[in-house]
Amino acid sequence: MLIFPNFNPVALQLGPLAIHWYGLAYVAALAGGLWLAKRLAARYPAQNFKPETLDDFFLWAVLGVILGGRLGYILFYNFSAYAAEPLAIFRVWEGGMAFHGGVLGVVIALLLFARRHRLHVLDLADRIAPVVPLGCLLGRLANFINGELVGRPAPEGLPWAMIFPHIDATPRHPSQLYQAALEGLLVGAIIWLVVRWWGRHGTPRGLVAGAWLVAYGLARVVGETFRTPEITYLHGTLTQGMLLSIPMVLVGLFLLTRAR
Repeated sequence: MLIFPNFNPVALQLGPLAIHWYGLAYVAALAGGLWLAKRLAARYPAQNFKPETLDDFFLWAVLGVILGGRLGYILFYNFSAYAAEPLAIFRVWEGGMAFHGGVLGVVIALLLFARRHRLHVLDLADRIAPVVPLGCLLGRLANFINGELVGRPAPEGLPWAMIFPHIDATPRHPSQLYQAALEGLLVGAIIWLVVRWWGRHGTPRGLVAGAWLVAYGLARVVGETFRTPEITYLHGTLTQGMLLSIPMVLVGLFLLTRAR
């Protein structure tokens, strides 16, 4: 079995300022995502939509990710604790972000931005969705570096089972790496195949966004089976992450049907 390397979560220390790997993952994902989305928009143009439009949307996306992710964590995972101590909501340096909340925040940003700039919201969503797997990949790798969101106990003899000494001495699935591979690499490969098909066969609105919603939702459900759940239902078989992924899959299927 393997032993967790106990990485330093601080990537760079500049006097009293500590720059964490998790924060760098967010910055790299947003900056890299903007660059990729602009290239995608230039290659597959849409009516009244220019690549420069994404520069204006960048701040909206950042606010959607941060505010949505924070509020999502509070509402979906730890509401009672924050209700008892409301000021803890502002202690963001202690961690506490929910991916599904971030998605909801970006969806709201998409709707508001598209309405303000008189764009079709699905034209914008189709050019944002393909870059999300990059954020998932970097975020899960940062989770692994931080030694958080550890996996469930692994079956005896699993060669890549890992002990996280700061948790306990139980060999566990390195579920952060599983989710990085599923939500980042696998979903990313699927979506870029969809993008290539989309570019050759016209531009049905909602196809790429719908494909990402379905692919991510299913990947998250699979990943949750190896991850130690924060909240469970139905005798521990259904996790909060699975429950929140089901609406994503349903909305994605609706968009795929609509595009077809």
